Order: sequence, then C-alpha cells, then structure tokens
Amino acid sequence: MTRIIVFVCALMALWPSSAAHAEKRVALVIGNSAYQNTGELRNPSNDAADVTAALARLGFQVTDGRDLDKRAMERAIRQFGLSLEGADVALFFYAGHGIQVGGQNHLIPVDARLASEGDVDFETLPLSLVLKQMEREAKTSLVLLDACRDNPLARNLARTMGTRAITIGTGLAEVKTGIGTLIGFSTQPGNVAADGVGRNSPYAGALLKHMESSNKDVSGILVDVRNDVLRVTNGTQVPWEHTSLTGQVYFRDAPAPPPEPAHAVPAAPSGRNYDKEMEIALWDAVKDSKSPAILKTYLDRFPKGTFAGLARVLMEEADKGSRAPGTPPDAGSSGSATSSAPAPAPVSKDPRALARALQTELKRVGCDPGPVDGNWGRKAEEALDEFARQTKVKLAREASQEALQAVAGQHTRVCALICGAGEMERDGKCVAKAAPARRKPQVVETTAPKRKKEGGAGMCWSNDRRNMAVVPCGDASSSGQRAY
Repeated sequence: MTRIIVFVCALMALWPSSAAHAEKRVALVIGNSAYQNTGELRNPSNDAADVTAALARLGFQVTDGRDLDKRAMERAIRQFGLSLEGADVALFFYAGHGIQVGGQNHLIPVDARLASEGDVDFETLPLSLVLKQMEREAKTSLVLLDACRDNPLARNLARTMGTRAITIGTGLAEVKTGIGTLIGFSTQPGNVAADGVGRNSPYAGALLKHMESSNKDVSGILVDVRNDVLRVTNGTQVPWEHTSLTGQVYFRDAPAPPPEPAHAVPAAPSGRNYDKEMEIALWDAVKDSKSPAILKTYLDRFPKGTFAGLARVLMEEADKGSRAPGTPPDAGSSGSATSSAPAPAPVSKDPRALARALQTELKRVGCDPGPVDGNWGRKAEEALDEFARQTKVKLAREASQEALQAVAGQHTRVCALICGAGEMERDGKCVAKAAPARRKPQVVETTAPKRKKEGGAGMCWSNDRRNMAVVPCGDASSSGQRAY
C-alpha cells in the first residue's frame, strides 16, 4: 500500500510540469447580421459561426455571440474579459457594422439607430474597450475585424450632423497598439470591404481556408489571406495589418525546426537563436529603406519572422517604385496589390539589443567582435573598423542602425579567416593541422661488452665464490673471470 501511495504522489508531482507547457488560448467571436434599423447583412452570422468552430478545433476557449444587441455585446465582452487572466494568446474576431468617429472605431450592435451624434456614445461599443482588456491580461493579442462594410447607419448619422459630419470616416480608422498585439482589417483603413455573395465574406472565407490548413505563423497566413482577397475582389479590397508582435504566433502547433549540423560554421541566425529583441533591432534598421535588397536582409534572417509579411509587401512596393512605367513585375513577384500603410515602428525593450544584433552579424561575416553579449567594447569597435575597411564603407565606430543595415546586407565572409596555432584554413573553416607521422623507434640490440685481449678494458665478475667482485678483465690477481 505504501508503494502505491508513493507512486501516485510521484505522478502528481510530474503532472504540473508537463501541463505547464500547454498554452492558454481564449477567443471572443461576434457576428452581427440582423440589424433592426437598416438592411440585414448576408455573411457576418455565418462568418462568426464558422470561425468559432475552427478556433474550437484549434484549441481555443471561445466566447461567441451572433446578432447581439448592445446589452448582449457588453455581457459577451465582460465574460471574455474574465477568461483573459493568464492567457498566452487572446483573439477577437468581429464581423458586422463598424463606424469611425473622430478617428475612434466603434462596433455597432444590431439594435443601434444612430439618429443623432450623441447616440454613438450610448448605442455603440468602442473597440478600445476590448483592446484594453486584451492588452492588460494576455501576453499576445490578435484582433481581426471584418467590419469595414458599407454602412447606411453612418450615412444617416452624417446627414443629421451637417458640417460636423467630417468627423465620420469611411470604413475604420487605423489603430495603434502596444507591443505584443496584431490588428488585422478586412481592407485598408478608410476603405469599404465587400460583404460577399457566398456563405462567407471574402476576408472570412480566406481566413477559414488557411487558419487550419497552413503551417505558417499568423503573419504568414494573413499574407495568404490578403492575396486571396485581392484575387477574389479583382484588387479592390486589400486586407491590412498593424503589428507589433514580438514572436511568431501559430494557430496550429509550431513546426519543429530542422536539426543543426554539428560543428556548423556561423550562419545567418534563425528565430530560435536570434532573440526577438534582436529581430526588432534588425527590422528597425531596414524597415524605412526603399531598396528591396535591403528589406530582403530581414527576410533572409527571419523568413517566418514577426514582420515577414509586411517586409514582402514593402519589397513589392519598393520594386514597383523602381521600375519604369509599363514595366512588368519580375517573374518571381506575386504581382498582388499592396497597402501603402507605413511600416510599424516597434520599440525594443532591451537597450543592448542593437549591439547584440550587430555583434551577431559581424561574427557571421567573419569579423570577430568578441562575445555576443550587447556590450559594445573595443574588440567590437575594431571588428566594425575592419569590416568598414574591407568593404570601403564609411561607418562610425559605435553600434548603429546604419552599421547593422550595412553588415546584414553582406551575404559572404568579409574579414579574413584567422586560425589559431595548430590550425589551418580549409573550405572557409579553421581545422586542426594533421599531426606529423610518428617515426618508428629503432630497436638496438645490446650485448655484453666483449673482453679485450689487451689492457683488460672490460669488466668481469670474479669467480671466487668467497669474495665475488667486479674486477677488470685480465687482472692477474683474479683467476677464473666472467665478462659482463
């Protein structure tokens, strides 16, 4: 009995350590179709039902509601807020009518009238109400808004406001967020999205197509969603995101990275060993460039990084800007329309991230900066000086975004390989020199010295049993001698 109790206790001790690795993922999904004071929308209720089912299959704890009036929306948001405590990933999907007033976005319940300007405060729910709860409680927040449809309620409100109607914008307004949040719009800010003619809207349909089947992270999936929507709408609707995520987020389990070969030479760092603060530092160094080649340095390091989708969009825009009018895109280009939204400007929380990123890139191109620890010292300055001398680029000695951009843009070794004592260069690596072949020792046969006939130079044993001694051979006083 005692053994059974000990065994059960051991299992209970092991259980929390394995369960602790499971992410807590919660979601709120709302779809409003049956508006009481304007025409009914075809798709949002279907979109919400299908997204809810997909998220549940993906392991999310989902709070959902369809055709909600204001009180019901408030209850759903409150319930969602209670579920957010300790969440690793929080997701909010909304399909229905929305409105922007004075640059602020509001979600419209099915019972809203919006007969006057004051009704906006009492009959709608500000998007910021949901965002504040998510960013306060969850480590990562994803907000997907399919709420940019043509809105008769907004037009009616604009007519009643007269000259003040200038504060009412078309579609939704751009939203700025804190670190760890992504907001996706079904179309670019200020534009109107199509409701769709099938079961789902173009945006929701593309999202449902990829979120369960793709192994890509959320940013990569949203690039595929954008391309699908562009194709379905003939380029009139361009989904858009604002992101300040600090890591890759997956709807499905993240794919396992390939094993790294033993004794590998320093290579372009991957997302596993190049931390997110350093990724943000590199993105800050290249995001404002108009050169596709420079933007590609980020994708070379982080093909599935946080800003990979936006980097590809900016590369396409830069490529279009560099081509003469009427020149077709490159064969490798997707040819999709892109958003003109500015690149996000995340702020690194680690002040040494830029130095670590530059140290890592210097080591990659063969210019040894010493330890990759974010401490920018004399050895790192000398490594940067050597890089500048070899590439004939004028750079200051301190760690800067300009220097990081220049070093990251080099695809091959720049500084000469210096091998230590006992090493030699072979195929760009320092390898140990082959040890010289050992000479086979000579075997020398030794024998007792021969007795010399003259002079008695050798030494002999005396055969006198009573007084054995070593005496010179030929000693007259010795009779019977044995040489040795």
